Amino acid sequence: MATLRSLKIKTSTFRRVAKELRSYEEEVGKEAAKAAVMKNRGAYLYDLKQQESVLAESRMMVPDCHKRLDAAVADLKATLVPF
Repeated sequence: MATLRSLKIKTSTFRRVAKELRSYEEEVGKEAAKAAVMKNRGAYLYDLKQQESVLAESRMMVPDCHKRLDAAVADLKATLVPF
């Protein structure tokens, strides 16, 4: 049986991961816009590659956050099933 403490922990985990996901999605949008502006302004190739690298890292985190969010939801649902 789930205790109140474990429910709080699982709920907090869900909230934290959901917040991270929103943050990474916003970051991807900002970094993509920044890269587009750099391309339009004719930035140095090195700077543009660095920006693309930052954007790629942010894009890689979104699927990872989705997986962790799905796991947190499944864990929370499994905890709530007895109720």
